[in-house]
Amino acid sequence: MLFSWKVFITLKRGGYMIQDKIVSLKDIEEKKRELTQKMEKQMRARLESSTYPLRALLSYYRSAMMEVETKFKVLDEQFSLSYDRNPIESISTRLKSIDQIYDKARRKGIPISLKSIEENIYDIAGVRVVCPFEKDIYMLRSSILNHDDVVLFEERDYIKNPKESGYRSLHLIIEVPIYLEEGKRQMKVEVQLRTMAMDQWASLEHRLMYKKDLPDDIAKDLRKKLLECAELNRKLDMIMQDIKDTTDLYLADD
Repeated sequence: MLFSWKVFITLKRGGYMIQDKIVSLKDIEEKKRELTQKMEKQMRARLESSTYPLRALLSYYRSAMMEVETKFKVLDEQFSLSYDRNPIESISTRLKSIDQIYDKARRKGIPISLKSIEENIYDIAGVRVVCPFEKDIYMLRSSILNHDDVVLFEERDYIKNPKESGYRSLHLIIEVPIYLEEGKRQMKVEVQLRTMAMDQWASLEHRLMYKKDLPDDIAKDLRKKLLECAELNRKLDMIMQDIKDTTDLYLADD
């Protein structure tokens, strides 16, 4: 039940005044939301008005992303030369847009500033590595972390511990140096390592379910079916890995 009072409210920032009116709690909350949204827009405008610092920060992340991508390409080339096989099926990169960075900062409840963004958002730059087999993922993990200039900041293994949705992937947040005119700078990059089956499931799940306004009963049924698909993908990865291990053993004894 909503209560009302006779109130006198002056909202200087909002530029309006309400005098001697009956205002409900709902009206007050609405005005608060409007003021909050206005302040957020102002903070966002201030962030975007800092054109050069923001563009510079994104260029640093882009450079770090390129650095990590190159490291994986070199590893793939080395394995191709040494073992006549490629542990990497594909590599893709992505850099969050200004809107995506702002939205994530808002969801995390962190200040909208360059310093806060760099200190609290770890996946602005991302590199996705898709492998033929699950063992390739952990081999590449060890190889990239053996580099003297790569530091592991955070690791989440959704292969050994899948998400409730069925999502499987190995996530690493690593720090790599980039070399600027004024010197070296450490930057964070998110690395996702997946098999082809994991990648296909994740891409389709995102396409089918992301921002879909479905009735609860239908959404629940679809999530159940997607979980069944994820389990089938997991079994597929296990069978394919077993086939590879068997052929490798046979060729080694030959």
